[in-house]
This record gives sequence, C-alpha cells and structure tokens, in this order.
Amino acid sequence: MKLALVFLVVLLAFAEVSVVRAQADRYECPMHPGITYSKPGKCPKCGMTLRKQRVKQETKAQSEPEAQPVASADAFSSMKIPNAAVVDQDGKQLNFYYDLIKGKTVAINFVFTTCTTICPPLTATFRRVQQDARARGLDVHLISVSVDPITDTPERLRDFAAKFKAEPGWEFITGDKAQIDSVLQAFGAAVANKNDHTPMILIGNDESDYWTRAYGLTAPTKIVELLADAAKRKASASFEDRGVQLPYDSADRVGLNAKIDLQPVADAANDGVLPGDFVRNRFDLAVCFR
Repeated sequence: MKLALVFLVVLLAFAEVSVVRAQADRYECPMHPGITYSKPGKCPKCGMTLRKQRVKQETKAQSEPEAQPVASADAFSSMKIPNAAVVDQDGKQLNFYYDLIKGKTVAINFVFTTCTTICPPLTATFRRVQQDARARGLDVHLISVSVDPITDTPERLRDFAAKFKAEPGWEFITGDKAQIDSVLQAFGAAVANKNDHTPMILIGNDESDYWTRAYGLTAPTKIVELLADAAKRKASASFEDRGVQLPYDSADRVGLNAKIDLQPVADAANDGVLPGDFVRNRFDLAVCFR
C-alpha cells in the first residue's frame, strides 16, 4: 500500500513538472515579440522562425500582467553605427557611416540574394518606396544590407538590384563578413542563420539623430510617410539636448562614434586658446551652428 502511494506521489509530481515546463516554453517571432505561441514553427504574420521564450511563472505578488515588450528604436542612436568598410553593388568601396548615413535621411532593410521567402517582397516594397518618395520630392536614401556577404558579391547584388529596377540613391551593401557583422550587430539584425533575419526597416535622420522601426511589409505609402516625418526633423539647437558627431575621416578624432558638446571648443577658438584651423579641421561646426 505504501509503495503504491509513493508511486502515485511521484507520478503526480512528474505530471506537475511536465505541465509547468509546457507552460514555461513559449515561442515568439523576433519581429512580433508581443505575441507568443505554445509550439515552435513559423510566424504566421511574416514567416520568420519562432524562437523559444522563457516565460516567468506567475506569483501571488504579480497581481497584474506585465506589459508586453514592443519593438522600439527609442534607444537607438547614430552613435551606435560603425564606420565599417563595405562595398556597394557597383564594387565601390565605402565607409558605412560616413558615406551612407552621415547627414542623410535613410531607410535600411536586410536581405540576401538567394532568399526565396521574405526578401523578394521586402525588396519590392523598397522599390515602390523609392518611386513614391521620388514622386513626392523627398531627399531620402535606401540601403539594403546583405546578411549573407560571403555569397552576395557586388556582382550578385548588382543583378539583384537590376531585377527590382533600383534607381540611384538605393545602395545594396556587402563586404568582408566581419565588417558586415559589425553593421548588423549595431542595428540589432545579426542572426546565426540568415533565414532568420528580421524583416525590419530602420528609418532614420542622422542630422537630428531620430530613428524608428517599421515592419518590412508595411504599405509603401506608410513607409514614405515615416520617411517624410523623419526628414522634417531638425537637429536640436541645444547642446544639452544633442551633441555633434565627430567626422569619421578626421585624422585625430577623439574616439570612434563619440558625440561631444562643441560649445567649449568653439569658445576656445574664439578666445584664441585653440587655433581656428585646428577646430575647423576636426569638428563639423556647420552642424553645430546651423
């Protein structure tokens, strides 16, 4: 009798552990983190592979559910963008931040040429965005970064760009894997499996350091509206609100990606403490005093 009772207790305990484990294992899409699923598979919204999410067990102290995380670019800044050495579809050597981002309003997505699922519609969306933005007279630039730089040579990207009738102002970027990885990591788009890359579009105005994200298959008209809104934003005149980014080609720049308050530097130049040429050669005062 005791043996049967012990067996029953062990069986119930095992069943409880299994239920708890099943409840704890949830899966979410990287692009839609507010929605979870009980089984692995593909996201029904965008087709991305669901990733396991560990859900904390509820306690009595948790009388209200926690707010679901929302994809946001509020914490993103141009300071995080590396000046990586990259190559465009024409084989032109570029510095990612200085040549593609600095002073521009941009939309960035992430693709690879052998993709047969999300990349073609992402790229088709960008084509329509470029057409609509140009029709509205918006000065914006599109950037498609390859998540498979080993396969995606400039030649492959040039053919891919031609397939979608990309016009000037839309760059397809590849390069050394380590350099591209640094770019992907900065934008939160680095993945171990290229097929799991995010269908995200990052929209930003470097001049005002304003950035936001959108789903890659959002209606082109909505994306153009987001670009127009970003383009209208002006750099803050307050040094307390926004420092000024150092030019990346400065021979003696103070730190990579640093942002500083240039008012003391300008004051020192005006007072003759620092030579004017020293200041002008190293800092973009035009941005500071526009």
